[in-house]
Amino acid sequence: MKKWGSAIVATMLTLSLAVAGCANQGQSSGSADGNEILVGVLLPVTGNNATDGKDMQNAIEMAVKKVNDAGGVLGKKLKIEVADDGCDPQMATTAANKLVSQNVAAVVGGYCSGATLPSSGVFKNANIPMIVPAANSAKLPAQGYDTLFLINGLTPDQAQTAADYMAANQAKKVALVHDNSAYAKDLADFAKAAVEKSGGTVVAYEAINPEEKDFSALVTKLKGIGPDATYFTGYYAAGGLMVKQFKQKGVSGLFFVGDGSFSEDVIKIAGAENAEGLLITATPTAEFIEGAEAFTSEYKKTYNNLAPGPFSALSYNAVNLLADAIKRANSTDRDAIKKAIKETKDFKALGQTISFNAQNTLDTSNFAVLKVAGGKFTLAK
Repeated sequence: MKKWGSAIVATMLTLSLAVAGCANQGQSSGSADGNEILVGVLLPVTGNNATDGKDMQNAIEMAVKKVNDAGGVLGKKLKIEVADDGCDPQMATTAANKLVSQNVAAVVGGYCSGATLPSSGVFKNANIPMIVPAANSAKLPAQGYDTLFLINGLTPDQAQTAADYMAANQAKKVALVHDNSAYAKDLADFAKAAVEKSGGTVVAYEAINPEEKDFSALVTKLKGIGPDATYFTGYYAAGGLMVKQFKQKGVSGLFFVGDGSFSEDVIKIAGAENAEGLLITATPTAEFIEGAEAFTSEYKKTYNNLAPGPFSALSYNAVNLLADAIKRANSTDRDAIKKAIKETKDFKALGQTISFNAQNTLDTSNFAVLKVAGGKFTLAK
């Protein structure tokens, strides 16, 4: 999510997009040996967000195994090719070009919006369909790519969910903090609009460096302001430290984080005692999804009793949606797959029924407010 704005980097990115598009435009599908369908997986395998990336990869592998054990798709097995975007725009561009060069039929993935934005451009130029289970910046569908499909709710929906909860709990004075990443800034901007629309006042709008460890200056400033609620819209590495320092310094009001901080790691970093009462706007995890008991049990059995992560169910759904679309298309031709995904109607998945609107996003928001209680995530009332 690092900032990159030099002319040299921009030029290199533009050239890489063009090369990828020219090299692969019109190719029909990805196949390793004629008996496999190659599916690209773009996730943060390294870096601050690798925990959630690994959770997503685990769920994707589970879904692929289930599909293959049932006979595969069109008589072929799904095979995934994982590329590490590191939640970094430049890494994401390189990783996306790698998947294009491997001639994948489609891509599942996208965690950080700042990394998904440039990579989605690479896949658009190569005409490769991409199903995104996590990244949810409103800037993604605003690109207008017919290859890009989002199965998570968008930042405006998340922001409104937070604002509604604040209003219901008489939190009128709101402080907003972001980390300048595409997703976090987007969510903070929409939150500002939603809070003001709900009759609240944004008393602070601050940006932090996510690589920092000491937020004492910000904490002191906000303690002096005395907000009724603070909403941090960045990721859990900084979010956990911020929660800890706010609690230790005694800053007033509710403390919210967005779904970029929805991870067990935010509790570990903050410490359970400091994270107690923390509120999270997010898509509920599998443990809160009716009908996902078998998925949760299988996940724990497969991965040494680990609980599914915040985007595990959505990642699992993305693979099953793709497999269903390929079956309906009766082809691995990219245009056919893209058309089938677009035409998805009432696809039953874990915790959601997927239909796409004109922007290739969900018809209905799937966000809720969760709360940390006893060191665990619970649904907030």
